[in-house]
Amino acid sequence: MATPKSVAFYTLGCKLNYSETSSIGRMFEDKGYAEVKFEEGANIYVINTCSVTDFADKKCRQIVRRALRFSPDAFVVVIGCYAQLKPKEIAEIPGVDLVLGASEKFRILDYIDDLSKAPGKGMISAGDVKEANQFINSFSFGDRTRSFLKVQDGCNYKCTFCTIPLARGNSRSDTVENVVSNANKIAEMGVKEIVLTGVNLGDFGNGTEVIEGTRPKKEAMFIDLIKELDKVEGIERFRISSIEPNLCTDEVIEFVAASERFVPHFHMPLQSGNDKQLKMMRRRYKSNLYVERVAKIKSLMPHCCIGVDVIVGFPGETDEDFLETYQFLENLDISYLHVFTYSERPNTLAFEMEDKVPMEKRRKRNEMLRNLSAQKKKKFYNQHLGRYRDVLFEVHKDGTKMSGFTDNYIKIEMEFQSELINKIATVQLQNINEEGNVESFLAEVPEAIFGIRHLDLKK
Repeated sequence: MATPKSVAFYTLGCKLNYSETSSIGRMFEDKGYAEVKFEEGANIYVINTCSVTDFADKKCRQIVRRALRFSPDAFVVVIGCYAQLKPKEIAEIPGVDLVLGASEKFRILDYIDDLSKAPGKGMISAGDVKEANQFINSFSFGDRTRSFLKVQDGCNYKCTFCTIPLARGNSRSDTVENVVSNANKIAEMGVKEIVLTGVNLGDFGNGTEVIEGTRPKKEAMFIDLIKELDKVEGIERFRISSIEPNLCTDEVIEFVAASERFVPHFHMPLQSGNDKQLKMMRRRYKSNLYVERVAKIKSLMPHCCIGVDVIVGFPGETDEDFLETYQFLENLDISYLHVFTYSERPNTLAFEMEDKVPMEKRRKRNEMLRNLSAQKKKKFYNQHLGRYRDVLFEVHKDGTKMSGFTDNYIKIEMEFQSELINKIATVQLQNINEEGNVESFLAEVPEAIFGIRHLDLKK
């Protein structure tokens, strides 16, 4: 039986969703609700959805069914990008009581005074996405050794495959002062690493409110934000979750390279290594710019981890186009790929495009790039075996080991030592295990080199 005034959460999708779920959870706690684990049974379930893939509907239905197995009389609320895009479809899922859109989700407590189950369809409160015009700050806390700090929301780009502007609205940002204030609060909670999150991080600085019909005036730039965050005491690491290549400027790269706190890890969406496809996607760069960005990063930080988003099977992608993308990525000095199989998204320009790629070909291309990613990751890991890196440790999922990431995003596993959880320690990277992670041991680093930023020396 569910605990009275209890709430459980399930989050799909990006780090931005996790930051928002955590903030909504604290809102519930402030009103006297106890947050419980999903499988423990709650009298309120909040499901925060994603719309990046075409599995959103199927996944949402599965989670609703799971929630009701654990607590048959639970009040089920669905929020997030999918809730904004398809509120009527979600409201018809058996067991869903309330669907909240982008501008309504942070007022969730105003909607749940009456916790009676919906007799038929769930209630919908999802206005036009233009109503999502305010920046609502959020950060995650409590479930990890790092915090996802939301600094930007929405997007003004009009990529032909993307529904995010339809789900989250136009670009808007927090103020530099408030982000720094939140970072200080997170530091006081004992968190060691902050991951900066947003829809289009590099577009930071458009102001906290979107005024329809006006062009946003830049109140700050992303470089201004990271310069101020670098001064925050108590946070040992800042990580940039993702940044567009056209916004990853020389100034940003040079600052990260020199910073004591910003780690050597960039994740830059590419989507295609073929310029024809990039144009059809309405991306704001050509492939040569991406090559320049990678070269600049590696020239200053040879040990830097670089992750890449890529889409396969976009309309019009011929075998030759895909091969060009494959060879482009094969020749780049990058560390891993996030591969997305293109899926048709209603209300996007790509949805109307001709020359659809058969699904069988999309899946085959996805597999080829995932195999390439595994090769790239293994090569990157091998380059660092025998070297010293700093690792932020957390409890491994099986509870018998501890794991963590180096500053440059190498996944480390070690025997469990409770005193090292949520601590940063220097290790020497030893070997790659069967799971593809690096086994390491605590290093007695020679005093002469201890504490050197971006330590990259052989013992």
